[in-house]
Amino acid sequence: MITNIFAAIGIITLVVYWWTLHLQFPLGSTVETIDLRVIFFSLVGGIVPALLWLWFWLKEDAKKPEPGSLIFLCFLAGMICVPLAMPLEQWASTICTTCTSTSAFFFNKETQQIGMGIIILWAFIEEALKLIAIYIVGFKSKFFDEPIDALIYLITCALGFAALENSLYLMGLIGQNGGATASVLNTNLRFLGATLLHVISSGAIGIAVALSFYNPKNRFLHIFWGIITATTLHAIFNFFIMKVNNMFQTLIIFSYYWIIIFILIVLFEEVKQLKPQK
Repeated sequence: MITNIFAAIGIITLVVYWWTLHLQFPLGSTVETIDLRVIFFSLVGGIVPALLWLWFWLKEDAKKPEPGSLIFLCFLAGMICVPLAMPLEQWASTICTTCTSTSAFFFNKETQQIGMGIIILWAFIEEALKLIAIYIVGFKSKFFDEPIDALIYLITCALGFAALENSLYLMGLIGQNGGATASVLNTNLRFLGATLLHVISSGAIGIAVALSFYNPKNRFLHIFWGIITATTLHAIFNFFIMKVNNMFQTLIIFSYYWIIIFILIVLFEEVKQLKPQK
């Protein structure tokens, strides 16, 4: 019953959110025709790649797969986190940039550039929201009965978040460029980076929860360090990706995070071997 209510509220939230974006597009007299095309291509470009990633990670849990309805809820929960994160991040930015005592770590008033402090706050907000969403949807579920489930739920949520985030990014590109093909080409690296980042950061929290599955007394401490790790990885990626000037530098950053993806796959296999303590 609770999951059905959550799903209904989530779908309504996303519909209202997309409709609000639809009304905000200043595309002239042909707004309705163009808006539908923009929404279609942005959804395809954002959600389809995320579903391919999801298929890959679900293969890791092939022996005892989770119910499709629960996977859907986790993915939906990630998408719902996006419209929740955006105003919170804007609120955090406003406080840090308008406060007279703000240090350069948060905002450099001379150069009018945000500092690492704001980037860390943004990362923490997104990671905290994804964890809270999965705590409600996944960790309270009767199907949460083995350590690997924590990874599956959180990575699915991360892909839902990345799907909507990439869709919104695509929507902006299509609106600016006036064409879908050019936007899809220009956003390839965005798709790789955002999806990679969210999988890694949520995967870090998933590993922490999985390691404490049979040791609930230390779960809070594990989750604490999981959030610290996820926020750090998230913030470092965003910091450097905002500083790059060309595609080569972007690919260098991606290469380090692909190494982390490989480590995450190895840890996935380790989690599968976890057994109850005797």
